[in-house]
This record gives sequence, C-alpha cells and structure tokens, in this order.
Amino acid sequence: MSETPEDPKRLFVLDTNVLMHDPTALFRFKEHDIFLPMVVLEELDRGKKGVSEVARNVRQVSRFIDELMSGATHEQIAAGLPLQAESLSESTLAPSGRLFFQTRNLTSRLPDSLPGSTPDNDILATAQALKTEWSDLPVTLVSKDINLRIKAAVIGLHAEDYYNDQVLDDVSLLFSGMTELPADFWETHGAKMDSWQESGRTYYRVTGPLVSEWQPNQFVYREGENPLSAIVLEIDQPNESAVIELVDDYMTPRHSVWGINARNREQNYALNLLMDPEVDFVSLLGAAGTGKTLLALAAGLAQTLEDNTYKEIIMTRVTVPVGEDIGFLPGTEEEKMTPWMGALMDNLEVLAKSEGAGDWGRAATNDVLTSRIKIRSLNFMRGRTFLNRYIILDEAQNLTSKQMKTLVTRAGPGTKVVALGNIAQIDTPYLTETSSGLTYVVDRFRNWTHSGHITLTRGERSRLADYASNHL
Repeated sequence: MSETPEDPKRLFVLDTNVLMHDPTALFRFKEHDIFLPMVVLEELDRGKKGVSEVARNVRQVSRFIDELMSGATHEQIAAGLPLQAESLSESTLAPSGRLFFQTRNLTSRLPDSLPGSTPDNDILATAQALKTEWSDLPVTLVSKDINLRIKAAVIGLHAEDYYNDQVLDDVSLLFSGMTELPADFWETHGAKMDSWQESGRTYYRVTGPLVSEWQPNQFVYREGENPLSAIVLEIDQPNESAVIELVDDYMTPRHSVWGINARNREQNYALNLLMDPEVDFVSLLGAAGTGKTLLALAAGLAQTLEDNTYKEIIMTRVTVPVGEDIGFLPGTEEEKMTPWMGALMDNLEVLAKSEGAGDWGRAATNDVLTSRIKIRSLNFMRGRTFLNRYIILDEAQNLTSKQMKTLVTRAGPGTKVVALGNIAQIDTPYLTETSSGLTYVVDRFRNWTHSGHITLTRGERSRLADYASNHL
C-alpha cells in the first residue's frame, strides 16, 4: 500500500496472505476502508489449526475480527464496522476507516481466460464487482501473491503489494555499521580534539558536523595520511561532539581469537563487536563465504572456554529447506537439528584443528567444544530465558520481525545474541529484503548503545567460491 497525504479515500480488498503475514494489517490503512471477501474468511478458517507462525497469525486475526463484531447487528455489519485499534499496544495505529464483509452475492463476470473457480479468481471477481458498484471509491486489491497481482493487472484491476511490513523503501539504505571519513576530517573536526589513554585504550573526543550522522558503536575509518580506525562510544548531539576509541587489530597473528585472525577491515570490526562484553546484540550481514559463522563461533568459544564470560554457546537457525523437504527426522531435538547445522560442523572442524596433536588430541578437542555448544530448535524457544549464554541465530534473514522479537527477548542477564544472515538468500515465502526480521532488527537497534552491526562484503572462503559468488 503506497499513499501520500493527498490521496483520496480508497477501498482496499485484502487477500488472505496479507492477514496471514501481518494480523494487524486490518488497522494499518489509516482512513481508508477495508473489504474482506467471504473466500478470505474461508481460507482463514482452514489455516487456523497448528502451531506454526501462520496459524498463530490466523487465530489472532480471528480474535481481532471477533472483537470488532462484538455486539454488532447484521445491519451494522453490512454498513461497515468502525476500525478501532484499542486492543493493540501500538499507539501509532489510529485507523478511522470501516471494515466491510461480503454479506451478499456480488455479480461480476471474469474473462473467459480465467477458467474455474479458484480462491484467487473468487477474490478477483469480488474486487471487480466492487469496482463497478463502488464507483465513487478507488478499489485496490492488496496481496503478497505476485501472480494474483499480475492477473489483476491483466483484467484491469489496480493491485498493490502490502508494504507496511517493510522497514526500508530500498535495501541499499540499510545501515552498514561503518563509514569512511573524508580526507579533510582532521581539519574540520580536530580543532577542539581531546585525546587520552585509559587502561591501555586510546580515546579521542572530536567535534564537528559529521558527528550528527554517527550512531553508537558505528565504526569510522580513514586511510592514507594520518589513518584512523575507531568505534563511536558516546555522542553529544547538541554540542556535535563524540568520543571515539581506537579499535583492536585482530588482523595481526599475535592478536587472534581462538586461532582466527581477521582477513579484512569488516571482519576486524566484527570481531571488535563480538569480543566486547558491553555489546549485547550483534548483527552480521554478508554473502556466503564472508566469515559470519566462523567469526561468531571463534568469539563465542574464546569467551566461553577461555574467559568464562558465558556458560555455553547456543546455536539455532530457521529450518527452511532450499530444495524439496526430506520429511520428518528421527531422534532428539538436537539430533533433529543436526542436519540443519552443517555450517556449524564445518566451522568447528576449522576451529578444532590442533597442529601435532594427532587423532586422539583432535577427538578430545572436538569433544570439549561440542560439550559447550548446544543446538536448539526455534520451535521450543517461546517462554524460555537464557542466562549468561552466547546465542547465535544463523540464517536470521528467514525470520519475520515478530519471530525475531520473540527470540531476542529470550535473552536474560549476561547473555549476548548474535544474528547472522544474508538478506539476498531469503527462503521464507512473502519475506523480502526490506521486510525480513534481520533487516528490521538492524534498523531498530542502530541507535542503541549496547548493539552493533557490520555488513561483511568480501568473500574469504576460497578463490573459487569468491569468483563464483561474483560471476554466477
């Protein structure tokens, strides 16, 4: 749904998948009216059973509709129910339109090129009839189904995607976690600079116009003469000043994390965030082979086994298959999740290598590592609280914003959450780069002083993988 303040009042016909995707969609159309065809209610009824996220959303939609209908007569329902968001916690939602249901048969003839009576065609027929009967209101079909929108356009119906779940208009606007400073940075921001050292760390206080564009835990760097590589700690917006700290250099062999060194600037910044106990939430975006899982695991093992900052590492991911589903898997929760954790096993093989230790030594090392790494399913996270744990959410791009909130709020005192993903590889239906839960959490956490984000851009898996990623 795209609109401007000057848009006239409109009538939106909602497809079932919109409500399955966002139960609060009923209240997100401001002053405009909403129409629900009878086939949509039928499809909602068929989708209400189960424990999946979609089934929960359907049941929530039914509760919303039941509240709106409470005490209403048939005549009031036919005239449209006032949309009120009193039952929602989001105070920003203030709809003033009405909700209409299909209370009678609507006469409309679809083109012969659309044969049969499918739910999609029934929705198209309803929207076509409304376009004829409600000539004073522009009628728009809203659907997450691309093919339905295409068919609507073919027969002359205006159709749109559901945009209210999108965090950004363009994914290129997503916060990257770092910014390059201009060549004249020291001339424009160094006049009132203070510098000091504390506990072996170097700090600067800089003042200038660029400070207003910075975020907490954002990395700033400058190459060439007088190079700088630092992280923003504090921002004083009224005075346009900020405190920055020089970052640790994890690219040198003497400063490794569980035997792993950063191979580029972005990986170095990622390790700075992962090893900082004051940063409770870290998100790493990047294409395949950029080192997301390896860096997160190395930092987790170092802080769990060496520093004892955390009791154990918990790793989980969304179980969305790339190809055909292989069906039910036998065994315990951890055994069922093992086939999905190939990335964990591959990276543990790299991290567990013990030069000169022999087969027995490597096996012992593997046993120690696996005893402190627990694999958990997302299906059993609701209601849990994790204390002093290092949690890795792999393939987080396949989470919805609601699922992401459910998982992040499981963190108790002393817990760090690391979300990994590649928003160019989304396998969940109806999720896009701009509506993914990973995009959502990166954008919403960018202003928090205890979170950090880095987008990894350089592939480091192998020259073959790097070439394939760029040319295939």
